[in-house]
Amino acid sequence: MKLAKRMGNLGTETAFEVLARAKALEAEGRNVVHLEIGEPDFDTPANIIRAGVEAMQGGWTHYGPSAGLPDLREAIAAEIGRTRGISVGADEVVVVPGGKPIMFFLMLAVLEEGTEAVYPNPGFPIYESMIRYTGAKAVPVPLREENEFALDVDELAGLLNERTRLLILNSPSNPCGGVLSKGDLDRLAQVLETYPELWILSDEIYSRILYEGEHHSLAAYPELRKRVVILDGFSKTYAMTGWRLGYGVMEPGLAARIAQLQTNATSCTAAFTQKAGIEALTGPQGEVEKMVQEFQRRRDVIVEGLNALPGVSCKKPKGAFYVFPNVKELGKPSKELENLLLEKAGVASLTGTSFGAFGEGFLRFSYANSVENIQEALRRFRALIGSNFEETVA
Repeated sequence: MKLAKRMGNLGTETAFEVLARAKALEAEGRNVVHLEIGEPDFDTPANIIRAGVEAMQGGWTHYGPSAGLPDLREAIAAEIGRTRGISVGADEVVVVPGGKPIMFFLMLAVLEEGTEAVYPNPGFPIYESMIRYTGAKAVPVPLREENEFALDVDELAGLLNERTRLLILNSPSNPCGGVLSKGDLDRLAQVLETYPELWILSDEIYSRILYEGEHHSLAAYPELRKRVVILDGFSKTYAMTGWRLGYGVMEPGLAARIAQLQTNATSCTAAFTQKAGIEALTGPQGEVEKMVQEFQRRRDVIVEGLNALPGVSCKKPKGAFYVFPNVKELGKPSKELENLLLEKAGVASLTGTSFGAFGEGFLRFSYANSVENIQEALRRFRALIGSNFEETVA
């Protein structure tokens, strides 16, 4: 069967592929420590589950508006106002099933052949995949270890031109945990003022999982406000990955067109999950705070443990729940190390190249797992790269 040529431009999210391989090993009786998948290992808070159940029992099981239920859009607008310090109306909010539709719909709306999009590399793999799918040119801006995996504004400025239609930012970032400082954003805002036709996708899905300082958004800059699209959602903050609930915040005219794309693609987001989302935003936040504190504890354990391994070094991430250790001194390609860790040591991780070409020489571990399991994974990693490394992996 013949498919459209653009299908050849699609990439994938290899975390799910590694997860499937790890599950297959477990089915054979192997024990695997899962540090590959990017989702909190906590249960969705009970008050949110209760709200979702009550919504289903109350009849919220039918179609709703493509842009989202009005009361959830109001709650999101209020949340963005509180956390970003800007005034937001419900007509600037589009609710979607997960965060990815905002990426996809925005790229479909603004990119086409002959245009360019700049995206972080290493970065979330769907950025590059979707850019290429639209026919636009994907232009990577490297996130460098020596810069704490934060964006180099001067390097970025050198990549922008009159064909650039989209810039993607992700802070805190996946896979590196880097954070854009207020100073970085100040300088970036000055650069972007000179490109009035350029849209900015600010992926802020990890904005609440921050270990130091405050979260800052380009949307707070008045001169850029109309061109910034905030992507956020409930999956990471509230451990709601399976609920499929995300949103975008953007100027009203664009919001109407993104909602139109949603009408064509999915019709709407499930009503009962949206009702649960209202409870997530307006209910108690104690479980979120506990989760972030536990993530910070795990971060400290895994960073210390990785830095104690021979041939491995690891920067301390400032946000999200991933580490991106440098494994170049081990002398093997990252993909080979990913395979060895899984097949020989029973540790599921991801090669840095899953997040772009600049990820070579690195691995990504998600520390969304218990301290005990993290310590076991470190023990297995140490055993793999022991004095008989070459013999062990032969």
